[in-house]
Amino acid sequence: MEPAAAWGPYCHQFQLSNWTVEEPAAGLPVEYASIDIPGTCGLQAYVPESSGGQQLVEYNYYHAASNSKHMSQQVGDVDGEAKISNDSHARSVVRQVLGEFKDDIGMTMAKMHRYPACLGAVDKCYTSPRIVAIGPYYHHRLDHLKQAEKVKHAAACHCVKRSGRLLEELYEAVVPIADAARRLYDKDVMAGISYDNFRHMMFFDACFLVQYMLMRGRTEVIDESLSGFMSPNRIDIFHDIMLLENQLPWEVVEIVMSFMPVPMSLISKKFVARMRHCMLPDDRHEPLQQKPFIWYEGYKPPHLLGLLRHYIVGKSDVDYPASMPKNIAFSVSAMELAEIGITLTANKTTELVDMRLINKVGTLFAELSLPPLSLDRDCASYLVNMVALELCTVKSFSEVKASYSAVCSYILLLAMLVYREEDVHELRARGILQGGGGLTNKEALRFFTSFQGLRFGPYYYHIMLQIESYRDRSRMKTKLLTLIHNHKKTIATVVTGIGAVGGIIATLLSIKKSL
Repeated sequence: MEPAAAWGPYCHQFQLSNWTVEEPAAGLPVEYASIDIPGTCGLQAYVPESSGGQQLVEYNYYHAASNSKHMSQQVGDVDGEAKISNDSHARSVVRQVLGEFKDDIGMTMAKMHRYPACLGAVDKCYTSPRIVAIGPYYHHRLDHLKQAEKVKHAAACHCVKRSGRLLEELYEAVVPIADAARRLYDKDVMAGISYDNFRHMMFFDACFLVQYMLMRGRTEVIDESLSGFMSPNRIDIFHDIMLLENQLPWEVVEIVMSFMPVPMSLISKKFVARMRHCMLPDDRHEPLQQKPFIWYEGYKPPHLLGLLRHYIVGKSDVDYPASMPKNIAFSVSAMELAEIGITLTANKTTELVDMRLINKVGTLFAELSLPPLSLDRDCASYLVNMVALELCTVKSFSEVKASYSAVCSYILLLAMLVYREEDVHELRARGILQGGGGLTNKEALRFFTSFQGLRFGPYYYHIMLQIESYRDRSRMKTKLLTLIHNHKKTIATVVTGIGAVGGIIATLLSIKKSL
């Protein structure tokens, strides 16, 4: 197939046979190569050849160690490092292993992560793409994602047209960014993808995301045929671009946006301003008392999921001290909160950082104010993937700002509140869970309880401490409130009866006076 043919019928005007990219050489794709993950335990690294291909260099630590004739158990000091072997090759391999491991840890915030093992029990519908693969992890893995590949080609054509630049210019600008992005992905997956195919993937996927952002942010009207695919599938596409394993490094997306006639920051800003309310029953609904939308120019996200999470969580002027113990020895359900006089309320701003216990001086009751949530399968998926991102990127929740673990704290608070389906119903009655067509009470209970083993962040910890402190300070009051709550029907009957008796007595007295 000729290169131009691979772009589909919308791109026949581009003649690409006579242009190349500097070494490693790159041409436009005919087809993407399949991703084969080799079953090897060797440590692998790609080294570009001058001819434009790549040479796979394997460093097998175990092989090197087992073949060393002079392995030493002595510990000496050479160049400030502990001596671990007399064999030079073994020492080289150890340096390679430690260096790569250190680099990987150092890139934790920027990497394109895989799902952490602790979320293995989460339903696959929350972690698998429905319609489009972004990046290498699902590329050519699922048959139902193949249709979107043609759409990506069309999106690339329209990005080039809107840029007013040559195709070669736009593609060549992506190449160095894509090459730098290789190291951010899982090494085993990248071992099956050539430099050329990875560059093509980055280019097409970035163009697809830019066109989608233009449409959803209403920054400009996109091509009618392209909108014919994206518009009816907009919810499924949004679900997919919020998946942890379906991400593109943000620098790749930015370089394509920089060629658009619309200012780059405006594309991102308008998209985020609209989609940050995706946790509400209707993403077009605006909260009654929303905070002013502030765009932080200095914030550099790792990818689109990171960008949206940043604005869904929001920023708070209140932060909690970092120190936290390892365990909290108490818990409380939604029904138990009502028994001790703490009322659940939905806040008005909808930002996840706005979760707090409100106990005003002189008031009988306290309020646990939480952001409302429309718990359908889409929103459940957003929560799962934002939780996964926090677990992957934050080594210790106690060593960073509370907002870095806000989603984990939020979902853990909800998990703490529900033990029975009646607790889920209480969350609905109090407006925490909103919307009519979502998960059933049974499904919601199963969803929340699957998170009860999460690491807890400062928000969760300090709210739990506040609840316990409230209970300790108000032992007599909470006993009375518990009594009232548990016997409210009987009390209501008695009060009604007393009112009825009082009415009878008043009637008799009025009759007596009239005699």
